[in-house]
Amino acid sequence: MRAVAIFGRNTRAGDLAPFRRADLDAHITRAHSPEAGVDAVLILGGDGTVHRHLATLVETQVPLLIVPGGSANDFARSLGLHSKRDAIAAWEQFCRGAGNICEIDLGKIVPLADKDASTAQTGNSVLFTCIAGVGLDSEANRRANAMPPWLRARGGYIYSALVEIARWTPLRITVSAPTKTLSEPATFVAIGNAPTYGDGMKMAPRARLDDGLLDVCFVRRTSKRRLLAFFPTVFFGRHLELPEVEYFQTPSLRLETERRMDVYADGEYVCKTPVEISVKNRALRVISA
Repeated sequence: MRAVAIFGRNTRAGDLAPFRRADLDAHITRAHSPEAGVDAVLILGGDGTVHRHLATLVETQVPLLIVPGGSANDFARSLGLHSKRDAIAAWEQFCRGAGNICEIDLGKIVPLADKDASTAQTGNSVLFTCIAGVGLDSEANRRANAMPPWLRARGGYIYSALVEIARWTPLRITVSAPTKTLSEPATFVAIGNAPTYGDGMKMAPRARLDDGLLDVCFVRRTSKRRLLAFFPTVFFGRHLELPEVEYFQTPSLRLETERRMDVYADGEYVCKTPVEISVKNRALRVISA
């Protein structure tokens, strides 16, 4: 068994020791990126570390095992890997031929040219595992990413979201999907391939990694007081019951905003609006619990 290991910023070389046991017959070397010709790739880190390697993982089709160790580990949890112990158990099964490999969908973001030629954008598509967003959500991501890693891992996103609620002014956001179009002032829009982000916030509670659909959560303009009341419900998925929330599923959509806004996915900056977002079906091979 030959594998390579990629380390996130919060992980150490010693974290790899349980995966190198002699009885598993696994030879694991460190690498800076996934490599073709190996049996597996281990990423020791969080959602951001996985996000940065998705394109190569899809190209090589090498099975991925995530060892959760980042400030947010939502993608690992969506695969049943809630802890390092879970990842070790999944690795043992894989090494012994248990066949615990599955193929899952990814989201794909394509930047579009802006209507104003002076601000036109071009670029390659970007893949994501969990949730992409624009609006207050993206501003909270931007603020959280500027924090020291230790603080970001201890509720940094939650703190950032609460700060942005007090500052945010809704702008018109237009979501155009094959069966539905929404265009009105909005607080934010989240597009989910997996159910959670922000280290446990169930923004897209009905999302599945293999259903060929994106889950859209469109939050209309509302008062700051209502937003503060809205915030705790997200951890339990109960925000779908609120009148400000429109929730639906679609294989693709176009996202435009009143003025160009940042798009984030998996907690990482991607580009500015407008964008097209779609599903890349069964694009990634993963080792699951």
